[in-house]
Amino acid sequence: MDTLSTIEDLTFSAALRREVVTDTTSDHALLEATRVGDDDAFAELVSRYRNQITNYIYRMTNDYDGAVDLAQETFVRVYRAAERYQTTYAFSTYIYRIATNLAISELRKRKRRKLVSLTGFFQVKDGGEPQEFNPADSRPLADTELVDAERRRAVQRAICTLPEKYRAPLILRDVDGKSYEEISRILQTSEGTVKSRISRARGFLREKMKAYF
Repeated sequence: MDTLSTIEDLTFSAALRREVVTDTTSDHALLEATRVGDDDAFAELVSRYRNQITNYIYRMTNDYDGAVDLAQETFVRVYRAAERYQTTYAFSTYIYRIATNLAISELRKRKRRKLVSLTGFFQVKDGGEPQEFNPADSRPLADTELVDAERRRAVQRAICTLPEKYRAPLILRDVDGKSYEEISRILQTSEGTVKSRISRARGFLREKMKAYF
């Protein structure tokens, strides 16, 4: 695969030729078929995981367009490394590990290049410490949907203030519903560490979200 656009072509191809690979085919079998040149098999893998990987990276980075690009890069790396893939763990573990590494790498690049502005997240009160986010307006809103939408945005912003070591396991557990065992494999750390970091992340979020709930 030479370009990212090839993934788009493969996904479309799979939609037209579903008889080649079916939803009952295992991920491992699809990747094995990819190894021997079956692009339709790889297109099926893309179809299965594209949305969840894109959404996961978006929650990690809070940048949807960037998440789409990183999701594409995730699949490119899977495709290029198909020959080296080991079936020791689930394919979902493997692809989430790649996506996590790419997301964290992007976050670190932002820090190094100082591209992230904290202006919108921090305000200093007179003589006080920095406050994360503007406090929620205490006046009632007529439209409850607007309130819910603002809370969701606030949660996303709060998640994005967490250090990466807390952010990734929290999203994997509380948003994507991964087991502690799979998260430990994705992040290549112990289950005990995963549970501890998730607990701390939840505590941080409760503190950050007090003004909104």
